[in-house]
Amino acid sequence: MGKLFDYADKYLEKSSWKDLAIIKVCLFSIGILAGMRIPERNRKRAGNIAAIVFLATYIPLMAKFFAVVMEEEQ
Repeated sequence: MGKLFDYADKYLEKSSWKDLAIIKVCLFSIGILAGMRIPERNRKRAGNIAAIVFLATYIPLMAKFFAVVMEEEQ
């Protein structure tokens, strides 16, 4: 598993913001496809879980982004 993270780090070093945007669009698309397969009775629970995961990942990402922006401005 450690090697996989090393490869991911190397990939990110060579990627631009455009590459990362394409990855996000791809993940968004697969999320929609997966969501279409969730039975009606489980959609609300899946939506709640997705919202929690989104917030748990978005907040740290934005905190890091704003820290980088503030660092650049100084």
